Amino acid sequence: MSFVKTINFNSLGDSRGELVVLEGNQDIPFDVKRVYYIFGTNGDVARGFHAHKALQQIAVCVAGSCNLVINDGVNKETILLDHPTKGVLVDIMQWHEMHNFSDDCVLLVLASDHYDESDYIRSYKNFLELAGSQ
Repeated sequence: MSFVKTINFNSLGDSRGELVVLEGNQDIPFDVKRVYYIFGTNGDVARGFHAHKALQQIAVCVAGSCNLVINDGVNKETILLDHPTKGVLVDIMQWHEMHNFSDDCVLLVLASDHYDESDYIRSYKNFLELAGSQ
């Protein structure tokens, strides 16, 4: 059984196309206070390589694809994000990395709080110590 929580979003569509609605505390399990997206990343570039003490995030590839690696200090799983109706919860104290970006990848991230550098854990060794698995 996976320790990673994926969320399948409803798509509302007709002859005009598709529409996905993401509402805080409805489709997303927290209030959304920040939204950002990553695009134009070369396929051989990896991003992320950090965890958060308190921040929760939902990652969705609204175009293209990438691999999202989630690590809680004990378990590690790679998830292919390749559809705009599939999201992954990056929970507190989960080290995460993004790899293998397609040329057309647009990775949308919804965050539970505003940017706060003091919430970041940027050292993997420090993360493992804080996660209690070293």
